[in-house]
Amino acid sequence: MLFFRQYYLGCLSHASYLVGDTSTGRAVVVDPQRDVDQYLEDADAHGLTIVHVIETHFHADFLSGHLEIAERTGASIVYGRAAEGSTQFPIDTVADGDVIELGDVVLRILETPGHTPESISIVVHPNGIDSVPEGVLTGDTLFIGDVGRPDLLSSVGRTADELAGQLYRSLRDKLLTLPDEAKVWPAHGAGSACGKHLSTETVSTIGEQRRTNYALAPMSEAQFVDAVTQGQSVAPMYFSYAASQNRLQHELFHDEELRQLTLPEVLELQRDGAVVLDSREHSVFAAGHLRGSVNVGLGGRFAEYAGEVMRAGTPIVLVAEPGTEDEARTRLGRIGFDKVVGVLADPWHAFVDHPEHVDRLSRLSVPAFETLRRDTPDLVVIDVRNPGEVEAGTIPGARAMSLPSLLERVDELDRDAPTVVYCAGGYRSSIAASLLRSHGFTDVSDLIGGYTAWSTTGSGGSSVA
Repeated sequence: MLFFRQYYLGCLSHASYLVGDTSTGRAVVVDPQRDVDQYLEDADAHGLTIVHVIETHFHADFLSGHLEIAERTGASIVYGRAAEGSTQFPIDTVADGDVIELGDVVLRILETPGHTPESISIVVHPNGIDSVPEGVLTGDTLFIGDVGRPDLLSSVGRTADELAGQLYRSLRDKLLTLPDEAKVWPAHGAGSACGKHLSTETVSTIGEQRRTNYALAPMSEAQFVDAVTQGQSVAPMYFSYAASQNRLQHELFHDEELRQLTLPEVLELQRDGAVVLDSREHSVFAAGHLRGSVNVGLGGRFAEYAGEVMRAGTPIVLVAEPGTEDEARTRLGRIGFDKVVGVLADPWHAFVDHPEHVDRLSRLSVPAFETLRRDTPDLVVIDVRNPGEVEAGTIPGARAMSLPSLLERVDELDRDAPTVVYCAGGYRSSIAASLLRSHGFTDVSDLIGGYTAWSTTGSGGSSVA
């Protein structure tokens, strides 16, 4: 009998799967996150033995848990055949039409290149190879409402147009030949940078996607290539690092106790090049924080945005609300940012007792921002949203510098000029403002409510970039 469970990690918009046959106890994990206890616990609870970890492709947006599962269970690691020879660890490869028999439950492999050259999809047959498919695990080939972007750095050496052409054929010649009632189980949902129109739904059917997914509408290959390569967001800076690490025999994830650091220890680490990463909510951060620290609120897409504003391998000191430190460290580990050297002990008292090390972040309401714009001729306004957002409307005179590109472009800006940053609603602009201040900018504010607040107050209207 088929055992099937989806695990959805909202902070990374990531879906992974445990698929097994309860009659034989054989199971596989597909596209696992790096902290793997949940798969092992569920397998144990249902009498399943994990025999394979199947990766639908080399992921760029998170560090996969294939090494962790293999080390703890002895499972083999399986990729599509185009991955052969490109990993530092042993893998088994599968080709189009290959089957993995778990018992009555049979997994049939489809090679579906396009998002990456080695991408595969996995058709789940619940009662033998001739049974009607229950569904298909599509990885990043087919999402709910979208398809995988073909331009990410995990595909170094292949052009976006070339991969988009392969994706067109993979979708039409492979996935769309499946029955309309077959379920679609993707690797990502809304919020992921691996596509641009992903749905908040985490399961669909081939038939529903055939009817509603813009990329599956009747069109020529050239039209498809144009549709899927245009309007993509800027990929976070850490994507190339994660894609590379997923090929390597890297260090395993360990849930160790965080070292509690005194303020003098934190200041010394900061002087030596560590990033002080403050995961508190941005209004709390604005009221008082350690000078030079960078704010990425844990309540949002914490790991993804942290990976946009610091380089992989940088030592990290956490400042966090008490009780959230381990969650912050785990989220960073999911993208491979393992070098968390400790956490500031009792930050509230540290800041109260040592106000000489505390800064406040200037936050402007829309009226205050308009007054500043009127009275400050040399004001620099920076829009840190993605290009597609900017195209829909921007504040006149603003300079577009998406958050993922800001760290690399910081030297293009005048550190002494009065500067205001904004995003759509305020989360990303708080990150950007703190990043600029950590790099020596002397007069930085962020716009409360972002472009949404500005455009709806009467100050904005419909100014278009």
